[in-house]
Amino acid sequence: MDKYAPIGVFDSGVGGLTVAREIMKQMPNERVVYFGDTARVPYGSKSKETVTRFSWQIVRFLQEQQVKAIVIACNTASAIALPEIEGEIDIPIIGVVKPGAKAASSSTRNGKIGVIATDATIHSKIYSRYIKDMRPGADILGKACPLFVPLVEEGLIEDPVTDEIARRYLSELIETGIDTLIMGCTHYPLLRKTLQKTMGDDVVLVDPAYETAKECRQMLADMNLLNDTEPQLGDNPYRFFVSDEADKFKNIANTILPYGILGAKKIDIDEY
Repeated sequence: MDKYAPIGVFDSGVGGLTVAREIMKQMPNERVVYFGDTARVPYGSKSKETVTRFSWQIVRFLQEQQVKAIVIACNTASAIALPEIEGEIDIPIIGVVKPGAKAASSSTRNGKIGVIATDATIHSKIYSRYIKDMRPGADILGKACPLFVPLVEEGLIEDPVTDEIARRYLSELIETGIDTLIMGCTHYPLLRKTLQKTMGDDVVLVDPAYETAKECRQMLADMNLLNDTEPQLGDNPYRFFVSDEADKFKNIANTILPYGILGAKKIDIDEY
């Protein structure tokens, strides 16, 4: 495996940029190839078969880009497709669920953990399974928040509509006394300010994006695959691909990432 090859990152849309952002911060020497499936977002309302098929198409595309590792920066795909894919490919691949569950298990004080995510992730109960393996006595309460993804995709990150939707979704979790809340969709950290304001300062928000980048770094280090060479002046270590609306993606990406991007290339992902 070539340690100078890029890391592949994919999501159903722009949410996975929160993971890409953490990879850029924690591993500044690494190259990244990002794919956002903007034509087919969101994944959370789709069937297991459909999410798995979409994920396989993207994995094949990233393999064509000769990536050295893949990060599934989508909770729904991590919950549904990762178990099948990781047993079938010969490069390291990780998702965002297990790192988030691990962080929540260690940060909770009273053992009451909330999970907000898409319908598919909540119904899979994958966060509950991972958390109970690490902390058997934990009480996990899940809440599907499907409207958060389209709000983020439309750029309504700080908006009265988003504030009202957050209050409606989270009111029942507030009443349960949870002290930790997993933002179980990579779009949700972009709403962190709104979520924290709604839940209150006593509730710890867990960002699986940060934890996933940290785990990715450790995985590459263990395999001697960390890139130890700084990018050269004029080099562009980050490449972005989408399945639709490249200009819209670029505009949102430039509000999320620490470095401005020049553009994204639209591809026909169904060819894969």
